[in-house]
Amino acid sequence: MTKTILLLLVEDEPMILVNAEDALVSGGYTVVTALNGQEAMARLAEQSEEFAGLITDVRLGRDMDGWEVARKAREMNGRMAVVYMTGDSAADWAAQGVPKSLILQKPFADAQLVTAISTLLTEVDSTPIG
Repeated sequence: MTKTILLLLVEDEPMILVNAEDALVSGGYTVVTALNGQEAMARLAEQSEEFAGLITDVRLGRDMDGWEVARKAREMNGRMAVVYMTGDSAADWAAQGVPKSLILQKPFADAQLVTAISTLLTEVDSTPIG
């Protein structure tokens, strides 16, 4: 029996959201989606300990951005893997991103997304708690 790995995917552009969700599901993950930061925070409040990873767009419209969503997610679950997606904010990653995260510059291939989250999840699994 294979363990289900639950991911939270946050993207405000529906076509990108569907494409990324399809790629992650094809990669063997179970995915919960959110269209904005507020929706993401609601999903995290409901089940933060169940999420192994967060994949978030940096720019999420008018409410909180992906940087803030990731910081709050890590406050709730310090071992959560985080992958940022961005079209124009990659230069801000060093200052804004949470430690031990990755950033993907849009456009990216589906395999890059699956590889990024898989790599981080492997690192989290091999890091001792404490």
